[in-house]
Amino acid sequence: MVDNCLFCRIVAGEIPATVVHETQNTLAFRDIAPKAPVHVLVITKDHHADVAAVAAADPALAGEVLGSAAEVARAEGLGERGYRLMFNSGPDSGQEVAHVHAHVLGGRPLGPMLCE
Repeated sequence: MVDNCLFCRIVAGEIPATVVHETQNTLAFRDIAPKAPVHVLVITKDHHADVAAVAAADPALAGEVLGSAAEVARAEGLGERGYRLMFNSGPDSGQEVAHVHAHVLGGRPLGPMLCE
């Protein structure tokens, strides 16, 4: 755990979150500022700064994040219509919390991948 990390504090139970899925190594919870009708974040319980860090440290854990994201999408009823799975990594991407997290977004047409 990194003391000043928002997501580490959620994992530790210091900050409340609406949890929708949990495994031994991942936690999925609703985003507090959703960008779509379904907007769930899937994080590792151990601290890794971004997707490259978790992939380098533990490739199996990186795969578990993807599996948890797919399970969230299924449980939220997004499987037939589709959903977007997004990782932001680094400042140019808009990553706001330096703890690896996947965004599971869906529930309506999401439009283009990037706004120009």
